[in-house]
Formats: sequence, C-alpha cells, structure tokens
Amino acid sequence: MIHTLSLKSSIPLSSFTLTDLNFNRGRKLKPGFVFSISRNATTTLGVFQCTASSYYGSLVFSRKSHIRDLAPPLGWKLNEVNIHTDLDEEKNDSIDDMITLNSNSKNSESYDEQKLNGGDDNDDDVEEGEMKEFDVKIDVRELAISLQSAKTVEDVEEILKDKGDLPLQVYSTVIRWFGKEKRVKSVMVLFDWMKKRKIETNGAFSPNVFIYNCLLGVVKQCEKFAEMEGILNEMARDGVGYNVMTYNTLMEIYLEKGEGEKVLDMFEEIRRNGLTPSPMSYSQAVQAYRKMEDGNGALSFFVEFREKYRRGEIGREDDAENWEREFKKIERFTVRVCYQIMRCWLVSSENRSSNVLKFLVSMDNAGIPLTRVELERLVWACTREEHYIVVKELYIRIRERYDKISLSVCNHTIWLMGKTKKWWAALEVYEDLLDKGPKPNNLSYELIMSHFKFLLSAAQRRGFWKWGVKLLNKMEEKGLKPRSNEWNAVLIACSRASETSEAVQIFKRMVESGQKPTKITYGALLSALEKGKLYDEAFRVWDHMLKVGVEPNVYVYTIMASIYTAQGNFSRVDAIIQEMVTLGIEVTIVTYNAIISSSVRNSMSSAAYEWFHRMKVQNITPNEVTYEMLIEALANDGKPMVAYELYLRAQSEGLGLSLKAYDAVLQSAKAHGATINIGLLGPPPADKKTRVNGGKNVQSVSCSQKK
Repeated sequence: MIHTLSLKSSIPLSSFTLTDLNFNRGRKLKPGFVFSISRNATTTLGVFQCTASSYYGSLVFSRKSHIRDLAPPLGWKLNEVNIHTDLDEEKNDSIDDMITLNSNSKNSESYDEQKLNGGDDNDDDVEEGEMKEFDVKIDVRELAISLQSAKTVEDVEEILKDKGDLPLQVYSTVIRWFGKEKRVKSVMVLFDWMKKRKIETNGAFSPNVFIYNCLLGVVKQCEKFAEMEGILNEMARDGVGYNVMTYNTLMEIYLEKGEGEKVLDMFEEIRRNGLTPSPMSYSQAVQAYRKMEDGNGALSFFVEFREKYRRGEIGREDDAENWEREFKKIERFTVRVCYQIMRCWLVSSENRSSNVLKFLVSMDNAGIPLTRVELERLVWACTREEHYIVVKELYIRIRERYDKISLSVCNHTIWLMGKTKKWWAALEVYEDLLDKGPKPNNLSYELIMSHFKFLLSAAQRRGFWKWGVKLLNKMEEKGLKPRSNEWNAVLIACSRASETSEAVQIFKRMVESGQKPTKITYGALLSALEKGKLYDEAFRVWDHMLKVGVEPNVYVYTIMASIYTAQGNFSRVDAIIQEMVTLGIEVTIVTYNAIISSSVRNSMSSAAYEWFHRMKVQNITPNEVTYEMLIEALANDGKPMVAYELYLRAQSEGLGLSLKAYDAVLQSAKAHGATINIGLLGPPPADKKTRVNGGKNVQSVSCSQKK
C-alpha cells in the first residue's frame, strides 16, 4: 500500500509535519530508513512513499526549495509519529530510534512541549524557473552504523566516496543519532570531514545553521560542554548566524551547567538581534530563575510576558505557534517553578518562612495562585517548628479557596502544631474535620489524643488539677473518649494538689464513662483520700479494689501503710509489710519513708524513730528524705541530742541535708539548752531558694560548745 501526498510549491516544506499524512499510529514497518530524492523539469509535486519492504520518501524541489536549510530531517517532526519495527534484539538501531532523532531531550522540570523554530526557505543561488534532477536512495540507518566506526577523516571519505552529494539533512540526522548513542568522537570526526569538504568545494558544501544546532544538541546531550566554544567559533568563521533554535540550545546548555544568568543573557540577545523568542525560550528563562531560586524574578518575568501577550506584542495571528495554548502552558509552568522555589526555601537549613509568606501574597497579586495540590505539598514540606506560621497560612488558604482538603494534610498540620506546642490550634483543625470534613480517621484521633495526653501529663506533673479537668471536659465535648491514662493523669494531679473531693468526682466520671479503674487509678484516689484524712472512705475503696480483682502494687500498699500509720494501727502496718513480702513485692525505702512521714505528721516521733531502726535492720539504706523528716520530728519533739546525732550520722554517710534540718538541730539545742559541737556540724548548707551567711547563724546560737 502506498500513501501519497501532493505538496504545492507555495507551502514551505519546513513547516510540514509527518502527522499530516494520516498514517495509522503504531503501524509496523520493516528496516530501512530511506530518502529517495528526485528532481525533474516538469513537476512541482512532493511525494512521500511507504511500502511494505522499505520506508523512504520521494521528494521534488523547485528553485524556491533550499535543501540545506530545511529543518532536519527535511523539516519533518518525525518524533510525533509512533512507528515500530520488526528488528531483532541484536539491532537496537531501529527505525523508531531514527525517528526520535529530531526531538531534543527534555529536562524533567522544563516546559513540556517545547518547539523549535525553522530557518529560511529561500535559495538565491538558483534562478527562477530552473529545475535540477537527480535520483539518490539513502539508507540513513545503515550509513550511521557505518560512520560510527570511522576514526579519522580519511575513514569518513572512504565510507562516503560512492554516496555522491548527500543533502545536509542526512548528516544532521546521523549527528543526532550519534548524540543519542553518546558517540561524541564520531560526531567530531564527521564534522571535521564536513569542514574539509567545505574547503575542497570552495564553500559549495558547507554546514548550515541546522548542522551547528545539531552539534550543540550533542554537546548538551552528552554534557561535553567544553566543545561548545569551539563549535560557536566555527559558526562565526563560517558566517553562520544564530537562529532561535541555536539560542534555545545554548540556553539549555547553560541550564545544565547551572549558569542561570547566562541563560537570561541569551534570552535578551534573542530580542536584541531582532528574533522572536519561542515558547521554549520563555520556558527556559523561567527555568533559569528556578535554578537561581529567584522567585520574585520568575514572577516579574512572567508578568511582563503576560502584559506583552495581552497587548498583542507576542503571539500575532500570523505566528505559526498556537500561542493561546502555549501561553497557558507557560503560565502553568511559571506557577510550578514558583512552587518549587518555595519548597526549596522550606527545606533549606535557614528559616525562610517569612519569604514564603510574602511570596504567596506576591503570587496572589500577580493573579497566578497555587493550586490545591501544590499548597498541600508545601504543607508536607513544613517539618520544623518555625514552619508553624507557614502551615497555618497554607491550611487557611486551602480551606477558604477549595471545597476539599486532603485528610493526610490535616493530620500533618495537627502533628506539626502539636510539635510546636500549639495544641489549641491543633484542636481547631480537628474541630474543622468534625464540622467541615473530611471525616477524621484513626490517625487523626491518635494525634489529637497524643496532644491531650501531653497536656494532661504536664498538668499531672505540676499539679494543675483545674487545667486537667478542663482538658477532660474539652475532650468529651469534641467526641474524644478519654482513656484510663487520661483519667489517671487528672486523678494524680488532684491528689498532688490535695483536692480530695475533686478526685472523687473524677473517679466517678471515669467509672460512668465505661473505663475500668487500674492500679494507678486506685492508688491516686487512695492518696487523695489519705491527704483529706478520709480514712473510712479509703478503706471502702481498698475493699472495692480487692473485690473487683485488682491486685495492689507497691504504691497502693505504701499508701495503705501510711493510712494505718496515721491511725496508729501499727499492727496492721506490720501485716501489710508481711503481705508484701509474702507476695514477693519488694519493700523499698519509699514505703518506709511513707510510714515515717505519716508518723511525723501525726506527732509520733518515737514511732518514726522506731521504724527508722527497723529499716536499718532490713538493710534498707535511708536517704536524705528519711533523715530530714526524722531530724525535724525529733527536734520539734524536744529531743535535740538525738536529732544532732542523726545529723552527724547522715554526714558520715555522705548525705547532704537541707538547711532546714541544720537549723532545726541548732534551734532545738538552743531552746532546750543542749550542749553540741557546732564545729562538727560544719558550715550551714546552701538553701535551694536563698543562701544564708553561715557565720551569722553560728553566732545566733547561744549554746556552749564542747572542747
């Protein structure tokens, strides 16, 4: 089957594309990428033929056609056609590879449909009406494979000696194929042959601007940037001027080298030389600002471009480009670049949050705001505490401008706000999920619960029971079900603040909510009841705990021992200690300190002193708290010498007692006329809040000293 298309001579071949032939995409053709070129004196038609055995074209050129200046190959954008071959795996030089030779490699962040401008179609060397005729068949694929083995200019001459005068577009196609295969040396050998051929033909055969553009394209593709200056110098010596395609390729090279300023210089040079920048030129200028992370520069550049486009200075009706479509793409590309620059600011080590906020306003003023997806991606880029203000602004923008918002973005916002200790702001986001959607998931729940847990833990440590109660109320108000840990935190806060009645209420609410009290729950409640001296209620709680099968731990046993001590029921205290030993629960200094403390609070210093000796018998070493409580109790009970001896014992054990214990010994000795050696006590210890002059304290004690 043969596909034929007649071309009128008035249609410039450089603007013709293969897609106009209405070939079936995906058509499989056999090997052989062939140009069949003929001229005669009677016809002005151009025919492209495709047979079952070969892939070749038959073209006819009038005097107005200039083969050398056609965009290679023959100006056709062959990359727009999807043609496959039945080549075996050993031959990777398929027709499909050859077809893509006319396309430039694209940077992943560059304009997605870049286009290249063509050159002049006129040939002043041929007179009006004159025709030339010749017939040549060229298998470009086979020729390229042959030339890749050439090491010298002489090798190229040997390969081409029987080929005759081939059109320049054949060489440009070969050069592009070499570039794709990263065969820079083969390209330069072929180019050296072309320069020699130019000298031999006295300029009749000379590389044109498209050959040079292909060479620059290879330099960019293979990243052999050192070769660029030599190619540009050859262009200057040949008197070949730059076209827009040349400038675009140079701009791509400078982009690859990271030289954004030179990219912008090339763009300005296009306009200074009277050429019209293509959409690719504008996109690469915007990309240069991206490389320099100059968001304001990119924004200003686009605004200027948009104003010129609206005034008709860019994109005239006779332009070949579809400027309405291209303008929208450049606008979208600019927004994308602005997003990328802001993201770079956020992930940099510097705090550039203010830059992001100002630039968001600048984009609004320019009339090109970010999309919802881009705003959400910026939220994900915020991970540090100083990003809180940016996340808040981005979240508000998404909520105000769009009907939807990603749940994952909301969860990330809750997490970051909690990280920066903006817990109430995190709660507002959670409230938005409940009121506006999307419906919170388990992660949302766990995040907000973790924030409440942190706040309740802080309330527990500091004894801020009112704050804890408010947090519990807020959780229940927002449909958050406090768990045992949250209830226990508030209970402990109430216990530490000696808020017995409030602790009882929290315990009741916990049970009513369906939460099962734990050992910690009972321990906190018993502690609160002990501090409120509600011993009967404490016994009922103890009995209830045992009845429901909750086994007491060392903390609960310690509280009960303290309660029985306060009642003077030491036989029951002994029973508790024995029960702990039987159950294998270690009796620690904490339990003994609780018994001694309860004895001291209830003015039973003798009992406290007795339990102190029992502790020593059990090989439990007393600590500072033990000695301080006992010394103060004995001193206040009129036993200064015993208190004095305990103070010296503590010193001998290397313990540092408080100033309060030191003063208690001195004041008790003075009050009861006891004779002590103040020198053995040493200087008064420094108080945590205030430092007292030791000399003055010693002088204030009017008691005799032992010699």
